[in-house]
Amino acid sequence: MVARDGDGWVQCECGNKHWGLNGAAGILIFRGREILLQHRAPWVHNGDTWGIPGGARDSHESVIEGAVREAIEETGVDAQYLTPLESFSDDHGNWRYDTVIARATEDLIAHEVNDESHEVRWVEIEKVDQLSLHPSFAQSWPKLKEILNNLIGPR
Repeated sequence: MVARDGDGWVQCECGNKHWGLNGAAGILIFRGREILLQHRAPWVHNGDTWGIPGGARDSHESVIEGAVREAIEETGVDAQYLTPLESFSDDHGNWRYDTVIARATEDLIAHEVNDESHEVRWVEIEKVDQLSLHPSFAQSWPKLKEILNNLIGPR
């Protein structure tokens, strides 16, 4: 793992420790009515849960740049098959997590790239709640699901 200027823990005003000296960003990739989820390895923070690719942002990165870099590092996706559409910010005051919502083409391929992931899988939006979700992703999921449904439209 390459050391970056964003790597490190922040003691948040919310009372929790969060990874990312400059905040963190992740990417919620969808195609059709499925989203790409990552099953986190047991040894990582909040391990053995499902969430989106993401991590600490470096000081020079935009939210989109950080989110896409993390997706490439964690799932091997090719950014040319992604179209960022919207973002959602979980702002804690002195720290925040930004989620970029991006549409993928059918050509997008994702897989486990390193030992941070057990599995990477496309999951139907309506079945996401059946998984053991990363606590922060679980908290944001209702709002993210609403944004997704607005972007995708009715079934």
